[in-house]
Amino acid sequence: MEIAYIPSPSRGVYELFGVIPLRGYAFCIIIGVFVAVWLGNKRWIARGGRPGTVADVAVWAVPFGLVGGRLYHVITDYQLYFSEGQDWVDAFKIWEGGLGIWGAIAFGAVGAWIGCRSRGIPLPAWADALAPGIALAQAIGRWGNWFNQELYGRETDLPWALHITSSTDGRVPGYYHPTFLYESLWCIGVAVLVIWADRRFRLGHGRAFALYVAAYCAGRFWIEAMRVDEAHHFLGMRLNEWTSIVVFLLAVLYIVLSARRRPGREEVVEPGASDGDTDDDGAAVKLDKKSEDEDSENKDSEDKKSDAETSEAKKPQDESETAEAVSDSGSSEPETDDSSSSAEAKDEEAESAKKV
Repeated sequence: MEIAYIPSPSRGVYELFGVIPLRGYAFCIIIGVFVAVWLGNKRWIARGGRPGTVADVAVWAVPFGLVGGRLYHVITDYQLYFSEGQDWVDAFKIWEGGLGIWGAIAFGAVGAWIGCRSRGIPLPAWADALAPGIALAQAIGRWGNWFNQELYGRETDLPWALHITSSTDGRVPGYYHPTFLYESLWCIGVAVLVIWADRRFRLGHGRAFALYVAAYCAGRFWIEAMRVDEAHHFLGMRLNEWTSIVVFLLAVLYIVLSARRRPGREEVVEPGASDGDTDDDGAAVKLDKKSEDEDSENKDSEDKKSDAETSEAKKPQDESETAEAVSDSGSSEPETDDSSSSAEAKDEEAESAKKV
């Protein structure tokens, strides 16, 4: 008896006006990218960077990541495209699903390095700001597998079982573990963990990104073991399980060594960005320093010119005042002599009167 289950979409492609195909898988990827850039931008500004820098670097990282993710999928599952009876052209149909996160991160890092180098900013700091956003982008992107009815786990009768209805590409309709949902929820938890740890321990120099990688690999390992889709095996485990183990160990090793060599967080993540130049929302505002300097220079030049003109105008006036002062000084001397002569005459008259 069916109690509850997660229904699958009847189709993964919807026609807009009967002409334009809208694919659920593509929409999930696009929405995930926007969320990652939005959150990464807020975190970058909080670390002292300029708004827009994360998006500028993402212009390089996203295309590289998509190409890398597709290449990893095609190489590790080459039998789906190059074996007998398969059409190799399908390897380019990215909208039908099939992106390997390992290739996406590796190639995306190359694109991000190019973008960071062009902006003169450190790649580890940019990766730290973007880390939880990448986890959320994966959480959203996994719902694209739901639209395509792919990457599910073993059969189950749990109330949250995924109901697969498609029988194409070897699928068998039935009720299976919704591994896409498990991974989506795990990635949300990874994003929360990275944000908390970054605030609590002030992770820097790429350690927040390494924590995201390690935490994701831990979840991917047990989720991968549940999947039933075709995959290569090595020593009894799926290839992606081994990849999860190796990448997890490398991420943990990086955290330990980085903490010893460069403890703390970067003081400056973007040269030239000012922490004090913020708008009402707390976002850093990029000031046009060159324009301000030019205005200041023009003002100083005008002030000097005005002072020179004022000085020239005062010069004749000062000379006139000096001449008048000299003239007044000369005319005052005779007045002093006349007054002294009159006083002497009066004294002589007084002496004569006394004698009489």
